[in-house]
Amino acid sequence: MASTGKRNGTRAGKEPVAGPPCPAQIDPLAALRGPDEPPWDVYLTGTVFLDIVFTGLDCAPVRGTETWARGMGSSPGGVANMATALARLGLRTSLAAAFGDDHYGEYCWDALEQGEGIDLSLSRTVPGWHSPVTVSMAYEGERTMVSHGHEPPPEEPAPDCPPRARAAVASLTPGRSAPWIAQAARKGTRIFGDVGWDDTGAWDLAALHDLRHCEAFLPNAAEAMRYTGTDTPRTAAHALAEHVPVVVVTLGAEGAYAVDRRTGETASVPAIEVEALDPTGAGDVFVAGFVTGSLAGWPLADRLAFAGLTAALSVQEFGGSLSAPGWAEIAAWWRRVQSVEGQEPTALRRYGFLAGLVPAEAVRPWPLRRAVPTIGFRNSA
Repeated sequence: MASTGKRNGTRAGKEPVAGPPCPAQIDPLAALRGPDEPPWDVYLTGTVFLDIVFTGLDCAPVRGTETWARGMGSSPGGVANMATALARLGLRTSLAAAFGDDHYGEYCWDALEQGEGIDLSLSRTVPGWHSPVTVSMAYEGERTMVSHGHEPPPEEPAPDCPPRARAAVASLTPGRSAPWIAQAARKGTRIFGDVGWDDTGAWDLAALHDLRHCEAFLPNAAEAMRYTGTDTPRTAAHALAEHVPVVVVTLGAEGAYAVDRRTGETASVPAIEVEALDPTGAGDVFVAGFVTGSLAGWPLADRLAFAGLTAALSVQEFGGSLSAPGWAEIAAWWRRVQSVEGQEPTALRRYGFLAGLVPAEAVRPWPLRRAVPTIGFRNSA
C-alpha cells in the first residue's frame, strides 16, 4: 500500500530501513540478528479502526432503554491490535494500512507510530475518508460490537510492498487470494494465517487458497472442526496438519492444542484462569505471542504457553491494542506467580522458560499505557 496524503515516510525505490527499537526494550530475537537480516520482523496489512469500548455493564443493553457503562476507553483497533501486540513484545513491526484524515485517524497514527514504535512508512492517509469506527460493549466476559466505515479508495501501485520480513500475519479469506501473501512467501517470509467465521456456510478448506503459503494456521476449535468435518479439536488439528506444517487450535477457556508436522511435536496447554474484563483483541495477542516464540525458535509447548499467557494478561484490561502486555508485565506476572504459596509445581514448570527471558527487575514502569477515555481534549497553553 503506497503512502499518499499528508503522511509520507517511504522513499520511492528504496527498501524501508528499520527505525529505533520498539518501546519493549527487550529484544527476543537479539541472538539471531545479523548484518543481512530483513529490516522487519513482522509485516502486517489490513484495516485500522478506532475502537470505543464500554465496560462495567451488568448486562446486555435492552431495546428501548438507556444503559450506562461504568468505564469507557478508546484505542486503535482492527489490524492495530496485532501490530501493537507484536511491537510490545519487541518485534520490529511494519504496518501497511489506510488512515482517515480526521482526528480519529491522526490519533490512531500517532498512537501506533509514536507510542508503539510501529513502522508506518507503507501506510497512507486518505484525504476525505473518515476512519472506520467500532463500538464494543463488554459484559459477562463477552462483547457485542457495532462497526461503521466506508471502503477506502483503490490502492496505488506499491512495488516495495510487501517488504522483506521474517514473518507476516495474514487473515485468510475463503474463495479469495491476496497476491501479497504469495509475494512475501517467495521472499522467504514465514506466513502465519488465521481465519474468520465463514458466513457462506461452505467451510471448504480448498477455498482457503493462500493456506498453501502458510507455515502456521491458527483457527479456533469451531472453525477447525467445521473446515475438517471432524468432531474434536485435536482430530481437527491433525487433519489440518496435512495441509500446513504447524497448526494451533485455540480452545477458549480450555487453552490450546498444537501440532508441528515437521518435528512430530504436539502440545496441549491449559488456559490461565483470570477475571476477564474485556476479551477484545485477545486472539490477536495470542497470535502475536506464538509468532514471537516461533521466530525465536522456542519449543512448541513454550510457544503455546507464552501465547496463552499474553492473551490472559490482555483480557484483564479493556480495549484491544492497548491491552496487549509488554515484557515488563510478563516479568511482573512471573515474579508474582512464583511468590504465591502452594503454587502447583507442574504449572510453574510449564512457564519455567520465562526465567531466562525476563529481567530480574522491571525494565520500565508498568502497567503499560492503556486505552484513553476521551479523544479530543488538548492541554491548554
